[in-house]
Amino acid sequence: MAVIGVLTEPTPPSWWKANRHKVFGIVGLLLGFLLCQQTSEGTHEQRPQHPRPSHTTPGPSSH
Repeated sequence: MAVIGVLTEPTPPSWWKANRHKVFGIVGLLLGFLLCQQTSEGTHEQRPQHPRPSHTTPGPSSH
């Protein structure tokens, strides 16, 4: 009887192949957070809000 093949366990994936989706996810979240921080800071610096004069009660009317 002849041996046709030998069953062996495949080599486990490297750390990069096993965890690259986690690394890309964390990097993407971090970049998105930083982008949102920069755009939100730019909107607050457009123009300072000056208080507008409030309305007063109307004066006496003469008929």
